[in-house]
Amino acid sequence: MDFRPSHDQRALIAGMRTLLAARFPREKLRESVDTEVPENALDRSLWRELGKCGFFSLRLSEKDGGAGLGLAEAVFLFEEAGRHLLPGPLVATHMAAGLIPGAADGETVVTALEGPGMVEHLSVADAVLVMDGDRPRVLEVAGARGPRVLQGRPVRSVDPTTPLHHVERLPKGMGALPLVGAEGGAVRLRREAALLTAAQQVGSAGRTLDMAVSHAKSRRQFGRPIGAFQAVQHLCAQMLARTELARVSVYAASLTATESDIAGAKLLADEAAIRNARDCLQVHGGMGFTWEADVHPHLKRAWLRRTQWQSADEAEEALTRALLAPSGELPDGNREPFE
Repeated sequence: MDFRPSHDQRALIAGMRTLLAARFPREKLRESVDTEVPENALDRSLWRELGKCGFFSLRLSEKDGGAGLGLAEAVFLFEEAGRHLLPGPLVATHMAAGLIPGAADGETVVTALEGPGMVEHLSVADAVLVMDGDRPRVLEVAGARGPRVLQGRPVRSVDPTTPLHHVERLPKGMGALPLVGAEGGAVRLRREAALLTAAQQVGSAGRTLDMAVSHAKSRRQFGRPIGAFQAVQHLCAQMLARTELARVSVYAASLTATESDIAGAKLLADEAAIRNARDCLQVHGGMGFTWEADVHPHLKRAWLRRTQWQSADEAEEALTRALLAPSGELPDGNREPFE
């Protein structure tokens, strides 16, 4: 069995990387970081272009306007989005494609809420996908009505490109959305959202690895590149090991889609993104602590993503349930894949 990306998958990755390099280069990222109004970090024209290119509708069937691809291909695209630190509720809008009109083509910006707590980009969202039960529900909040409808209180976000609101309670009367497929509902959507978030973390980990290696090659001290010193080499080697372990775990989980595999992948990806960003900052030295450096946006986004969809505590609980389940059985009663 060959787990390497196929020719078509590599072309998909290259196309996404080219699109983001053209439409969201470093200068755009810095504008998002430096903006005084965090809500302006989301570019509606870029959102629509992502929809036009099939980023959100990727997994819809062709008769529904999608590409008919799977979770593995979605993971590849979200890894690239994480590599470029693309702002916005990407995961929520992707999960809402086919459920909420306009989400698939990027005309509708959808954020998500699993229950009372933090919600991102609420002020610019057109709809909120609520997944606090067995079936997903939708709340229409177009026209910047989100904070008023949900009585969301703005809070300062650690990530300057991700505005947050705190919602204490959910309003009643939200209608249930029709489910796509027999299995899953909100449970399946939450599980897949955790995996796509993990894919973004892997992309960020890969990017900070590249930044650290590039700086280690160009920065000179004592008449030689700092990458010639063993201490710096060890840091970079550890970053590579973390990134590759997290990447293969996320790729494998995209094929099995089991609760335990996704939980393990999320834990490894969170660790890789956060620790790589910290080590990248260490390699950059005092320069890494400055606002002008590109290290801190990766670290701050990684901190934020660690709490989204599946926290470390929740992932560890899922792994514990899997370990304690009878041999060959998953906690939800499904058989292990490939058995």
